[in-house]
Amino acid sequence: MRSLALLLLLPTAVSLYYAMSAAPLAGAAAIPVPTAPRSRRSSFIVPMKRRRGTTMLHTKNASAVFDPTHAKEELQMILVKYQNASKILKNLLPLPPQDGVAEHPLIGATPIASAPLATAQDAPLVIPPILVASGTATMPLTDMVLDGLDVLYYGPLQIGTPPQTITVDVDTGSADLWVPARCATCMNKQFDPSASTTYADAGKQFAVSYGTGAVTGVLAQDVVAVQGLAVQKQAFGAVTSESDDFDGYPNSGLLGLAFSSIASSGAPTFFENLIEEEQLAAPIFSVFLARGEETGSEVCFGCMNPVKTLGDISWIPVISKTYWSIALDSVSVNSTMAPSTNVVAAIDTGTTLIYLPEQLATELYDMIPCGRQAAEIGPEFFTYCCDIDFSVSLSFGGEPFALNMSDFNMGPAADDSSSCVGGILALGQGFPSNLAIIGDEFLKSWYSIFDYANGARVGFAPSVNNR
Repeated sequence: MRSLALLLLLPTAVSLYYAMSAAPLAGAAAIPVPTAPRSRRSSFIVPMKRRRGTTMLHTKNASAVFDPTHAKEELQMILVKYQNASKILKNLLPLPPQDGVAEHPLIGATPIASAPLATAQDAPLVIPPILVASGTATMPLTDMVLDGLDVLYYGPLQIGTPPQTITVDVDTGSADLWVPARCATCMNKQFDPSASTTYADAGKQFAVSYGTGAVTGVLAQDVVAVQGLAVQKQAFGAVTSESDDFDGYPNSGLLGLAFSSIASSGAPTFFENLIEEEQLAAPIFSVFLARGEETGSEVCFGCMNPVKTLGDISWIPVISKTYWSIALDSVSVNSTMAPSTNVVAAIDTGTTLIYLPEQLATELYDMIPCGRQAAEIGPEFFTYCCDIDFSVSLSFGGEPFALNMSDFNMGPAADDSSSCVGGILALGQGFPSNLAIIGDEFLKSWYSIFDYANGARVGFAPSVNNR
């Protein structure tokens, strides 16, 4: 089935931004401000699907006993995914510039150590409109839950000439694009290079590791498109071998949307090429993640969708153009706060849960009634009393952002147990002591906007999931 998106037809949409001053955001009104026109401006919404598992629940069953399988697998995955984070946070890797996108999206670098940790109000608000070109439509979205968790979001990408549609996991925590091609071990739909008249082998090897799994192949080039937004010579990994860890996943590949400074390929990302070629209405993409709903999840390239939000956007400056990394000020339980010191939070749509430095996670659960480390499950896990009401918030840019407690509650620790497992886990050995990873558990409550301009920043607006 196909459905029409809400269309906002604006006479001068191609050349407008909606701007606000740097004054506090609450209650302020948007003011249209003209900008210089740029060629081929348009924006498209990409619907996404969820992974199909052997168990699919439309709503989370809080009474179901917690199964640690996925969380433990994810811990292994992020250990490899963030294996270079320690070097990045210590400024041992070269970082891209912190300049705007006027000349190039990656010009003018500032390492983490010297970047100012500005507040959310310090960043001026810029809201680009939804732009819709003639003949553009959205595609249907499917939201599936695996074992009570919103595990994976993926959507369609077109590759080659004529275009072949391949589904990809949309991941702001990595920067490579890869799809299976001529892969004997791959179970899902593959890209066929021989059927594309524009395919080119770059003559280099390609390899990416994910926890206990890995994909290998060759670096290639071809037309890559999201509906009408197309990059003619996009670099990607044409995967010829993948480990059996990927069996049972419905998506074929992965679309990385972090900064290309951390790409294994060393090439600009699909989104960065769209910016460089001036195909976008604005150098942003935004993400809405549904909670237990079969329809509604989307990523919008070049735009944001105000229909998916309930309030104003709070902007937080990016402090390293590597991951989409912002400063985590503190964590709070009710009105009690545990401040963090120089903690860098990576905003990661490709991760399900929330992970904090071990010391900060311990301080958080110390503030929760009956909170304790659950060594019987694993050193990264904590439990708390199921029948106690409380709230948990993360603070970015001086503003608190609350979690939905149904996302935080991962279920009873055991049959007839009065203790529930918390959805915030500890990052221990192998991880930097100042790294936090903020996954879908948080993003389901906060519509997220990723902006390459204004020095690069992340915006959060209350999601319609919060109704």
